[in-house]
Amino acid sequence: MVAKPAAVPRPKEGGAAPPEEAKPVPVQPDKASDEGTNFTDSAIEFSDFVFSESSPDFQIEGDVDPIDAAIEEAAVLFANGQDEAVRVVLENAVHAAQTASGERLWLMLFDLYRLLGQKVPFEALAIDYVRALEKSPPAWKDASVGRAKGKPASAAAGSVLFRGELTGDNQSALEAIQQALEKNPKLRLDLSKVTRVDAGGCGLLLGCLQRARKARWEIELLGRESLLALIEPCVEVGVPENQECWLLLIELLQLQGQHDAFEDAAINYAVTFEVSPPSWEAQRVAKPEPEVQAPEPVVHGETYVLSGEVKSSRFVDLAAYAEVHSPVVISCGALRRIDFISAGALLNVLSLVKRTGRQIVFHHPNHLVAELFGVVGLTAVAAIVFEKH
Repeated sequence: MVAKPAAVPRPKEGGAAPPEEAKPVPVQPDKASDEGTNFTDSAIEFSDFVFSESSPDFQIEGDVDPIDAAIEEAAVLFANGQDEAVRVVLENAVHAAQTASGERLWLMLFDLYRLLGQKVPFEALAIDYVRALEKSPPAWKDASVGRAKGKPASAAAGSVLFRGELTGDNQSALEAIQQALEKNPKLRLDLSKVTRVDAGGCGLLLGCLQRARKARWEIELLGRESLLALIEPCVEVGVPENQECWLLLIELLQLQGQHDAFEDAAINYAVTFEVSPPSWEAQRVAKPEPEVQAPEPVVHGETYVLSGEVKSSRFVDLAAYAEVHSPVVISCGALRRIDFISAGALLNVLSLVKRTGRQIVFHHPNHLVAELFGVVGLTAVAAIVFEKH
């Protein structure tokens, strides 16, 4: 039998109709409505499936290697000068990384102890290192004294090899010499590779020598004989040209200790330009050049030195230095720390140098600095050579 609908009383005249019971609204899954009908909560039975919501500011990242994460955190903290926080991060990470994949963390902690002068925890870490990795540990070397003061590890770092042409349009090379003098007031300048000179270049070099003399910096010139041979054709008695070449010629004869040749050149200069010539100064005669130059200083002469604590540096001299050196070797043996801003600026400069085809090498940085180089992307443009332990 068919059920009859429930009887509904008729409304009385002049009265309001009684409220009707809410009836469920049938849902047609195969027919979409374009009218935007609003359904009440009782009209639809929701399933147990819940859609996840993502904030526009939230980025879903893949799995991060905990070792890499700890390395990056420690490197950035160290760059910011938070040594105690670095120690906590590395000590916790080292205890969790007892395999070869975590050796970089161990080496960072070894270097941190060195830089802080903490020998006792260093030796304790060395014992754990042998047990965990079955390798000989690094040797103790207190880096809290010498390197923290920003002094170069070797006196040979104060050598520069000048290559190319000593000309007025090669100002970048002379600026590199000036920058090298500011970093090390005792400098050995090798001019034996100069191929050509002009008045502008002679004037720049002469000005550099005069500024160094006024500031009481020491410049030892190597290759003076070969440079004299290039200058002599540029000077002619009675022809008032290339005055800077004349003056540099007289300066080199002074340094060489060639008194007679100096006097002749001074008289000829006075006749040619009708001015008073420089006077002979016996105390300014330089030491004789070594007949055979050892190859070691030449290698160091092509080294750009970073030392001490480098903060907010723009490396304005590095591009000029790189123009006359290939490969570009950046010595980091005396570098204690470099901040994040400076590391980014270093990347900007070296990226441009890399485009010229030059090879770039960081020489002997500590592992905390090296890992920061990796964080900012410097390892994409330069190789890193670590000191053997």
